[in-house]
This record gives sequence, C-alpha cells and structure tokens, in this order.
Amino acid sequence: MGFNAADYLLDRHVRNGDGSRTAVVTPARTLTYAELADAVHRVAGGLTAIGVRPEERVMLCMVDGVELLTGILGAMYAGAVPVPVSTMVTGAELGKVLADSRARVLCVSAEFAAAASEAVGRAPEVAAVVLDRADPADFPGVHTHDWSELSTSDPVLPFDTWEDSPALWLYTSGTTGEPKGAMHRHASVRAVCETYGSQVLGIRPGDRCFSVAKLFFAYGIGNSAFFPLSVGASVVLEAGRPSPQSVAERVRAERPTLFFGVPTFYAALLASDIPDDTFVSVRQAVSAGEPLPSVLFERFLARFGVEILDGIGSTEALHIFLSNRPGAVVPGTTGTAVPGYEVEIRDALGVPIDAVGEPGELFVRGPSTAFGYWSRYDTSKRVFQGEWLRTGDSYVRNADGTYTCLGRFNDMLKAGGIWVSPAEVEQRLLQHPDVAEAAVVAAPDADGIDKPVACVVPVAGRVVEPGALIEFCREGLASFKRPRAVVAVAELPKTATGKIRRNVIREQVRDSLRPGALA
Repeated sequence: MGFNAADYLLDRHVRNGDGSRTAVVTPARTLTYAELADAVHRVAGGLTAIGVRPEERVMLCMVDGVELLTGILGAMYAGAVPVPVSTMVTGAELGKVLADSRARVLCVSAEFAAAASEAVGRAPEVAAVVLDRADPADFPGVHTHDWSELSTSDPVLPFDTWEDSPALWLYTSGTTGEPKGAMHRHASVRAVCETYGSQVLGIRPGDRCFSVAKLFFAYGIGNSAFFPLSVGASVVLEAGRPSPQSVAERVRAERPTLFFGVPTFYAALLASDIPDDTFVSVRQAVSAGEPLPSVLFERFLARFGVEILDGIGSTEALHIFLSNRPGAVVPGTTGTAVPGYEVEIRDALGVPIDAVGEPGELFVRGPSTAFGYWSRYDTSKRVFQGEWLRTGDSYVRNADGTYTCLGRFNDMLKAGGIWVSPAEVEQRLLQHPDVAEAAVVAAPDADGIDKPVACVVPVAGRVVEPGALIEFCREGLASFKRPRAVVAVAELPKTATGKIRRNVIREQVRDSLRPGALA
C-alpha cells in the first residue's frame, strides 16, 4: 500500500477541507495549507525537471523558511530523499557530507554560497546547485538555478512511495567522530507524529509551534514540520540565529502555544533581561538535545510560569522516545518511555539491568528508528542491534519508574576509582547564583590520573571564585565528586544543535591548567 509522508502532512488536510488553515508563518509571508501544498507540488516538479530521480539525495543547506520547508517536503513528494544539513559548517565540512551522500543537487541559501562553492569543488558528483536568490557565486562546471525555477514549475502528483521507502537522511553532528547519515523511511515520519506528537505533546489543530532548534536537526524538523503539519496546526519559522532578545520578540509577536528549546538556550533565557511575561501564550515548553538540569526547570517555571517537558531523542530515532508528561514532570529526569517505544538499561556485556539505581547503557526500540547509516557497515552493526538501537547514553532507572541520564557513556569519569556523572556535578554547580552554565570534564593531574574539572560561564555581572564553587560542591555532593579545579570561560563551545562539545572543552582545560593545579 502506498504512503508518502509529504502527502500525509499536507494533501490530507486539503482533501479534508482544511486548506484555508494557516500552515506556516515567516516574517516575510504566511501560507495556508492549500498554498503550502501547491508550493510543495511545484518544488517537487522543479526538482524532477532538473533531473532529480526517485531515491536520489537532495542536500539542503538553507536557513529556516518557506524555501527549506518546501524543499524538504517537495523532495519527499517527488520520491527523492532530502538531506538537510547544518548551516554552521565550513565549506570543507559541507563538502565532506555532500560527497559522502552522493547528492547530485545542492540547494543553498545565498548567504552560504561561498561555503557551497568550496563544497561543490570537493564533491564531483554534484551536477546542479539551486540558490534561493540570485548570487554571483561561482560554481564551475555545475548548472545553477534560481529557486524561482523550482517554485514556479508545473506541479506533479506524489511519487508512488510506500511506508518503507527512503524518505529522509539526517547527518549526526560528528562532534566526536565522522558525520554519519542516518536513513529514515516514510512511515517513521507518521510514527513520531502519532506517538510523541499526539500522545505526549498532545498537539492539536489550534496550536502554534515555535522551535529554537532548526529544521536540519532531528529535534527541530519534528517541532517545525512533522508535528504541526500532522494535525493541521501552524508553525512559526525564524531564519536567523536565535538570541534571547530575538526569540522573545518573535514569541511576543506570534504568540506560539508550544515552544521548543535546548537546555543551553533555556539557561540563556534565564540569564537575559527579557520580560517575565514573554511566554504568556505558551501552554507547554519542551527541552531535548541534552538533559535539562532540575534547577533550570524550577527557575524557568518560577520566572516565566511555564513548565518545561524534558525528554531524550536522537538522530537515529528521529525524535523523542523517553519523556516526562505534561503536569507530571519529575525534574532532573527524562521521564518514561513514549507510548510505542521500549527502553532497557544494559551492562557492558549487553545484559539488561533490572536493579533500581544501577547505571548502564540505554537501548531503545520503536517504530521510528533509522534502518542504518549510509555506507557505515561496521558502525551500523554496533548501533542498530536487531530491533534495538544502542544510544550511547548512560542511564539509571529510578524507584518511581522514571529514568535519569548520567551523560554520554564515554563522558563518564572516575574520581578515586569511583564513577562520577558529569551531569550530577553540573546540576550542583548550576544551583550556585553566580553560575549561568557549567560543563564538567576529566583532566589528568601531575600523575596522569583523571580528575573532574568544571568549566563555568558566570552570570552576567558576576565573578566566580573557584575555591568557593569547589566548597559549594563539597557541601552538596559526596566529596570525591567535587571538581578539583574551576575554569571560568565566556562561553561553552557548542555544536550547531546546541550540544556542549565536551571533547573541545577537554582540550581547552588541558591547555589552560597550570602544572600541579589538580590536587
């Protein structure tokens, strides 16, 4: 039986008489479902006209807007495979994933044309570049097209895909290794909508969604495309890089009911001077990407009056599979399994751990997991184990049935021969009034033994005193968990999706600590 995710997200609503509902809002224009569906049909026709064939990859390095949204959905509609990628990569980085994907067409926002030109030079299979507006960038030997050629093409009917047809590739961030393309099928789009979107988030047609996470991120594409479009709701898109001030202005102007962020951005909002009534229209905030410390949950609720729903997902699972529930949040945990998913904690031998409080690696199975990484046979075997997905996250199950993240499995560190969770120490540091952000990593002492070191971003106008912070941790944690040194920094290095780059921090710490600084 045929199934096309773009038809499910758009044409279904038009057929049901809801074509006049608002689908997407940008600073430049607003489109109804009928208008968005027509635009997607035309982009699908345009891609077909320039030679894109079913199941071929179409890479998109574009800002969030109507062009990127219709490009992703138009490629799906035509039976091709959209590959949205970060707009924060260099030309060399873009060239690496472009060549790896074997994409023959690259769609790019004009402001990234220089990086795209370098990338195309590293990807000889690229035959065409589509720019969202005229630009003088030089692409030798490659046909260039203006977006208007795609968006005004003759519309086409949806390609006859089926549930298991390839629908979408998403590259992992690659902060600790080479980027890998997780391959998803059309049915996975519907699966995340009908599990997390419907049964946890409770999204409904009257909702308006605004996500800080961008469309190229698995978390963001669910927030800004799959969930709202699945129920006939509206999405607010913002092209620019988010800041507390710009997001606050957009929230007050567009009055979204669902707001999606990551822990580091919630920390930035709390450190800013935006009005306390900024989120008055929001009925539910959501966090993912990294564990949300309970202190951020409590401060955000106290100041802005909005509950943050923390959960965990992954690029490989397409969206959130473990989550708290509205009105029943257990701060500091990621809740319980989303309906339709199962989770297990396993030891180093792969044996399930039933004991409460015993740490292990989190595994998940459910209807939206990718069917592997593109051209990564050995890695796929390690990560995709039968029906189960190995997440690489260290977790414990709590007595109340919720789960708590201890960090990435390879981020755990030992102090005095005992395992220490960086997340636990960071949680304590964030309780100090002088600390806005914190990351704890391991650094070797004079004997080459790893010790916990804290990198902290001070609250604006405050100065952190290392000794006082170490003593503060000693008072709230077992003594062996305390950081042995504190390094104040202006900002923490992060990926394009807002995750802390701990590998970079470890290098910075090793370079900045003086000999003998770790006792």
